[in-house]
Amino acid sequence: MYPDDVKYHKEHAWVKVSGNKATIGISFYAQESLGDIVYVDAPELESTIEAGTELTQIESTKATSSVISPVSGTVVEFNEDLGDSPEIINEDPYGKGWVAVIEMESDSELGDLMDSADYEKYLEDEVKLK
Repeated sequence: MYPDDVKYHKEHAWVKVSGNKATIGISFYAQESLGDIVYVDAPELESTIEAGTELTQIESTKATSSVISPVSGTVVEFNEDLGDSPEIINEDPYGKGWVAVIEMESDSELGDLMDSADYEKYLEDEVKLK
C-alpha cells in the first residue's frame, strides 16, 4: 500500500526521485481520505516552488485539499491525463496518478522526508490522535 521506492511528506505527498527530477503525487491515505477525486488544478509550469508550500489543489466530492510539495524546485511537468480523468489518482496514486514533476535545486530536503515504514507509523500515530 505504501511503496518503498518513494519518500513521504507529513502532508501526505510522496516523491520519487530520478536524477534531479522529483515526481510528486499524493499517498494512498490522502486519496482515500479525499474520496472520489473530481478535479486537479494544474500548477503553473516553470514556476518555482518551495518545499512545504502548496504545489496545487485537488478537489473531491468531500473537500478541496492542497498538495504540499515535499521538495523545492521548478515545476517542469504536470500530468495532463488528470485533466480529463482526475480519478486516476484514486485508481493508481503511485503510478499513473502522479501529479507533477519538479526539477530540484538540491536533494538536501530528501533527508527530511519519511520512508514507507516511518510514514506508516506516522499514519498510525496521526489516526490515533483524531
